[in-house]
Amino acid sequence: MLKKLVFVVVAVFFCSAFLVPERIAKKANKEIGKFYEVENFSKENYSFSEEANTFTPSEFGKENLFKIHSEGKFLGYGYIGNAPSKTATFDYLVLFDKDLIILKSKVLLYREEYGGEIGSRRWLKQFIGVSSSSTELIYNEDIIPISGATISVQSMTKAMNDLLKSINFLQKSKLL
Repeated sequence: MLKKLVFVVVAVFFCSAFLVPERIAKKANKEIGKFYEVENFSKENYSFSEEANTFTPSEFGKENLFKIHSEGKFLGYGYIGNAPSKTATFDYLVLFDKDLIILKSKVLLYREEYGGEIGSRRWLKQFIGVSSSSTELIYNEDIIPISGATISVQSMTKAMNDLLKSINFLQKSKLL
């Protein structure tokens, strides 16, 4: 009986871990509508087998990687991720064009007192134009450090590199 209970708790945890919280999804939807200048759009979610996730550094759940459509027109792809900061985590959105080149990145929710500067448009625009076929982004070379946000900057850089590697794998595997 105890084993079954533990199994159920673990299963619920893993299922919910890959779902985007409603508050974050609302912020992402607002940003998507604003970026593409559309009021109505739909998201077509991707879901991959557990096997595909074992080969990608980024975790893909049922809602965090999606195609964006408006009025029957394909606009691009979106990804909602979560990365660690010093003592908490932050949520971010990445929008890609049809060729999976980054058009925009946005920190949706930053939960720390310090380091929130990574949410500035000026800092985030250094990811624009990067594709999954690009070489790895290197902190303090390709990515400008921010005093007081070292951990968050390094975490966002790693998260973006992991996402790009994962997208590259999915493209090569013809899963995307």
